[in-house]
Amino acid sequence: MSRLIVVSNRVSLPDEHGSSPPGGLAVALNAALRRKGGLWMGWSGKVQAEEQPAALMEKEVGGITYALTDLSQKDLEDYYYGFTNQVLWPIFHNRADLAEYSEARESAYYRVNGLFADQLEHVLRTDDVIWVHDYHLIPLAEKLQQRGHKNRIGFFLHTPWPPADILFTLPNYNTLLRGLSCYDLVGFHTENDRNNFAECLRRQELGDLHGDDCRAYGKEFRCGVFPISIDTAAFASLAGRGDDLQESFCRLAGFDVAIGVDRLDYSKGIDQRIVAFNRFLRSNKHRMRKTVLLQITPKSRDKIPAYQAMQKDVAELVGRVDGELGSVGWVPVHYINQSLGQPELASLYRRARVGLVTPFRDGMNLVAKEYVAAQDPRDPGVLVLSRFAGAASELGEAILVNPYDGEDMARAIETALDMRRDERIRRWTPMMERLRAHDVYRWCDDFLSSLDPPRGSMPSLEPALPVAG
Repeated sequence: MSRLIVVSNRVSLPDEHGSSPPGGLAVALNAALRRKGGLWMGWSGKVQAEEQPAALMEKEVGGITYALTDLSQKDLEDYYYGFTNQVLWPIFHNRADLAEYSEARESAYYRVNGLFADQLEHVLRTDDVIWVHDYHLIPLAEKLQQRGHKNRIGFFLHTPWPPADILFTLPNYNTLLRGLSCYDLVGFHTENDRNNFAECLRRQELGDLHGDDCRAYGKEFRCGVFPISIDTAAFASLAGRGDDLQESFCRLAGFDVAIGVDRLDYSKGIDQRIVAFNRFLRSNKHRMRKTVLLQITPKSRDKIPAYQAMQKDVAELVGRVDGELGSVGWVPVHYINQSLGQPELASLYRRARVGLVTPFRDGMNLVAKEYVAAQDPRDPGVLVLSRFAGAASELGEAILVNPYDGEDMARAIETALDMRRDERIRRWTPMMERLRAHDVYRWCDDFLSSLDPPRGSMPSLEPALPVAG
């Protein structure tokens, strides 16, 4: 049986006991690698002192080989902080106005993809199946083919794919499209993302899509929709065991809690959410001193100026709202600027009456799915979800909102808090059933069986824990 080779920008290494890092994606990929045998390759997270190519360092844990490579400081600045995070990320999230393109950054992007291809050559076998993850590594298949490799190779995009007019603001966008045509299978979260990709090809008369079959640049490949999910059973179990984490709730006792959990990023709509919560309180005086917003926002990419500015702006906004509305014994917005562990997060989701997931644009947004999975089946909270998150295509029973419309979000918060328990159960039940049936293991199986036919030739992955409740 062929090995599975996973390639991503960063590698999720197990801990000293061999346990996978927290997070459904790492758990599922490690399970797939153990099942098929294989290797996970990517950047070590370290910066080498010298400019020459780093050696590939291998570490075997639990039958899986982790192959790590360092980056030079120049490549880190131009490839990672530069092209991927200051060019591709804003464009893929419909913020072309924030893209800071330069030829040096683009050159580094393709150079580092070439370095990854060079390193992969040292460990690649002719029958290996390769699964490449995310926008950092779009050119990798083309780089491998230029080196003579003919392995089956799939790509999954964890971000949205932008509309044609947004992508076309990127100089040399054609090379990205050509790079994707070199894969056997390209996976997107939603039908909308796949349609955007097809429209980019059609508009420039580069190719076309018919069903799952695509032809472009003289190549034939497949484009599929594979909405990523979470380890539903494990997350529900965590939330059900969280009653002993009372220290997480001491400052929230007696209040109705709305929760937002987001990496600090301009795509997440955090400041507009806080403004909407402020508007909700001012319009509903009876909710004053009874309702709080718990906003958990770990820092992100804090070497990039746009993120530094956002950190300052959000902190000032929270201070202003708390200063204007707060009183002794009641702070309307609790702002936590650090990461929390999965057990504590699961418990806080279960405690919150409203989950606020209101990004301007998101490939999927797994926080929405985690919030649903964490709820008490007998008394679930209400998910308020942006129409522009990929999760909205699966979680239609949530209250869907326009994150650009503060009045809409304010009304949605009040609707959620007023909702009767029978209505909350009626909305939550089909969403949870969907998450049980389509968890991260199912996502992994669906993609790999589409990439590595015949279908059904591999045993399916099993979730680690039973569903609670």
